[in-house]
Amino acid sequence: MRYTDLSAATPSPFVGERLWLDFVNTDTRDVLDDFPAFLAWLEAAGALEADRVPGIVRRAEQQPAGAGAVLADARRVRAALRNLAERGATVDRARLDALAEINRVLGRSAGTRRIDLRPDGRCSRTFAPVGDAFAGLMIPVVDSAADSLVTGELTRIRRCVGARCMRVFYDATKNGCRRWCDMSTCGNRAKAARHRARHRPTPPGPMPPAPHL
Repeated sequence: MRYTDLSAATPSPFVGERLWLDFVNTDTRDVLDDFPAFLAWLEAAGALEADRVPGIVRRAEQQPAGAGAVLADARRVRAALRNLAERGATVDRARLDALAEINRVLGRSAGTRRIDLRPDGRCSRTFAPVGDAFAGLMIPVVDSAADSLVTGELTRIRRCVGARCMRVFYDATKNGCRRWCDMSTCGNRAKAARHRARHRPTPPGPMPPAPHL
């Protein structure tokens, strides 16, 4: 795939309710296999302004090794955040490892943070890097994870109970009872499985013994 071909890179579904959780969920359909897919995901997630994309694409075409290093670094961050999502509420090591990655990314990126008004009327924080076109690509993601740590959200982070699903999400329900990443996919599959189980024909019992003559 060429760097200019972003249309073929389909972003993963956004079900996590938090940007960093949606980023973690990309490991189930890896958008970090190539740089165009990564850029397409960031833009679709609202973590990359469209006017920055052409400059980043040019830089990637000129320095493919640099683009590869960005992907490797993003995978490293994602692994730490996956561990944070699944174990951070109970395991200190998971929180400490994630903090180290978050602070590493924050510490190396120079730029300006600002609040922008989005087309839908909501406000979002953005980061405008200084200099390097690759700089700051992961800032929105780690900022989102930092917010969850600061506000104590880890106890509300769940993993989908779907047997074959690894997606994680923030449970915003009042009573904390959300179980599925998405009712239209995993939830419906579970309902269908229960329906099949209820309507499965009962196997015939053993034949009665033949009468003695």
